[in-house]
Amino acid sequence: MSETRLHDPLIDALAQDLSPVRPLPGPVRRACLWIAVVCLLGIGLAGFADLDRMWARLTATPDMTLAAIGAAGCAILAAIAAFISSVPGRSPWWAALPLPAAALWIGASGLGCLRTDLLPDSMVEPPSDGMHCLVFIVSFSLPLSALLVLMLRRACPLRPDLSALLIGLASASAAATLLNLFHPFDAAATDLAVHALAVGLVILLNRILGGRLLGVAS
Repeated sequence: MSETRLHDPLIDALAQDLSPVRPLPGPVRRACLWIAVVCLLGIGLAGFADLDRMWARLTATPDMTLAAIGAAGCAILAAIAAFISSVPGRSPWWAALPLPAAALWIGASGLGCLRTDLLPDSMVEPPSDGMHCLVFIVSFSLPLSALLVLMLRRACPLRPDLSALLIGLASASAAATLLNLFHPFDAAATDLAVHALAVGLVILLNRILGGRLLGVAS
């Protein structure tokens, strides 16, 4: 009897009680599910926002429109990159996918700061309201981050720290995009600094906490 035949009964015994495993959907499809949740959240928040005022503000200031597009694009691309880079065999360079959108977001916000310096009639956010933006971005980023962590844990990502960074970037960008519904002010240096602080804080928290959770899963 060959060695293969001797192993057959053992293999059959081990496989007898195994339940079939349903494969996960593709990474882009899973990212779209998370993006859909963000869109539903935005629709719900829109019911409490002054949409006419928001639309008038964005159409009157192209730099703020570009910044909003960049933030939304960064959220979408960072989520896609988080799922794709977690798949075994995929290059970690997928993490660079959201960088062009992030550059647009930062660059357009910087142009907005320059515009407010040149135009004295710009409506600049009072320093006291900066904390509201910080709380908004962090508060909405945390549940969005938790959802992404739960979705990525099922895939047992091989690069938990990289996945956690992308989760933080996607969640913070999504929260910053939603903030446009309630942010009637032009960009200013202090405003940009507060937003950068909020985004950085969310990314850091995900790097510390999310990386550990994903590391346990993998």
